[in-house]
Amino acid sequence: MAARLPVFDRRRAGVLLPLSSLDAALGRGGRAFIDWLAAAGFSVWQILPVGPPGADGSPYWVSSDQAGNAALIDPGELPAATVPVDEQFRAASAAWLPDYALFAALTRRFDGAPFWSWPEPLRQREPAALAAARAELAPEIAASEREQWVFHLQWQALRAHAQARGVRLFGDLPFYVAPSSVEVWRNRELFQLRANGEPAAIGGVPPDYFAALGQSWGNPLYDFAAHQRTLFQWWTARVGAQLARLDLLRLDHFRAFAAHWAIPADAPDARSGSWQRTPGAALLAALRAQFPDLPLVAEDLGVITPDVIELMRRFGLPGMRVLQFGFDGSPDNPHLPYEHVRECVAYTGTHDNDTTLGWYTSLPAPVRARVDALFEIPPASMPRALVRAALGSVARLAIVPLQDLLGLGSAARLNTPGTRTGNWHWRLPPQALDAGRAAELARLNAAYGRA
Repeated sequence: MAARLPVFDRRRAGVLLPLSSLDAALGRGGRAFIDWLAAAGFSVWQILPVGPPGADGSPYWVSSDQAGNAALIDPGELPAATVPVDEQFRAASAAWLPDYALFAALTRRFDGAPFWSWPEPLRQREPAALAAARAELAPEIAASEREQWVFHLQWQALRAHAQARGVRLFGDLPFYVAPSSVEVWRNRELFQLRANGEPAAIGGVPPDYFAALGQSWGNPLYDFAAHQRTLFQWWTARVGAQLARLDLLRLDHFRAFAAHWAIPADAPDARSGSWQRTPGAALLAALRAQFPDLPLVAEDLGVITPDVIELMRRFGLPGMRVLQFGFDGSPDNPHLPYEHVRECVAYTGTHDNDTTLGWYTSLPAPVRARVDALFEIPPASMPRALVRAALGSVARLAIVPLQDLLGLGSAARLNTPGTRTGNWHWRLPPQALDAGRAAELARLNAAYGRA
């Protein structure tokens, strides 16, 4: 297993690009992108979660935290069919792989239906029913296990290539898991569920910048009393699986570590939810005991209360500053470039924002005037002006979505929060990563002390 490389040891710049935007992401496509990053003076590649996604492609709705998305495998670099799955991999994955492979096979058997609609013996994980299913579905289970082994092999090779080129991998962990996932099916006591396994209460957020009705995500809430009784072993295994692959990990929806928005499962929207306390300090202490360096970044966007800030301060977690959020007219807005701090990650925008060009062209006239006044720019200078502001930030780490480096408009937006269609499909255009652009960005990164 490769050792984690430091990220906040000096000023660095990175690029946000999900693996799903690349062809042959874990092989040729990923290596080519890493080579381009290194040539352009970037030393961090931020990605999104890499678990098996939901039907809409969302990486925040995965059927397993431990498994990888087989669609990311490079089909041109598969091991020979005669090569058996490595026994060392089987031993290291014994805590999750057999159940994941069985769950995936059963989900296919029942045409994608959620596990709470399966026959009761399987829904309740009765040992005799599981044994019979393993025997009946043995070929499908073996195929899933082999896919996960190939994912592991290609990931290790990609990470070795990244480290050889001086590139760190910066990942992302959703706060919640999907309702019909192997995590819920095999750990029902850790979630707030009805008797059949359906969520009794779901996660989301109240009305905010992105959605007037709030957002109901559909993910089951945790039973945190049960997690405390087990000393957060499920969480430490969950985070550990990601840190085995990565150098740095973003905790999505960090404010839920202080309090989470709990919505009745049958509510029409998120407005009827309420804030419930989360034992975040105890959870983070358990993680620190397991991972003393705690290489985590807190996604602290939205309405952040003092308890969230105190939790970040107590555990030394850097937060995020997003330049697109800086122009509400408040002179002390923390996302304005002159309000940034060293221990944070500066962004032009995130995977949930419009591209910077799309954002700028759709701004109301008064807001656009504030942007123009701060940067003293003509409209044609976007998105370059915001890219330069991110790179020039005092923040140790600056991250720019690749769409902004390519100067792309709203058609290249990856995700629009609160919507269920049309997301997660953007792909890197052919020949977009040219040497000339890399050389120009390398000069820019050097000018801002990030090369």
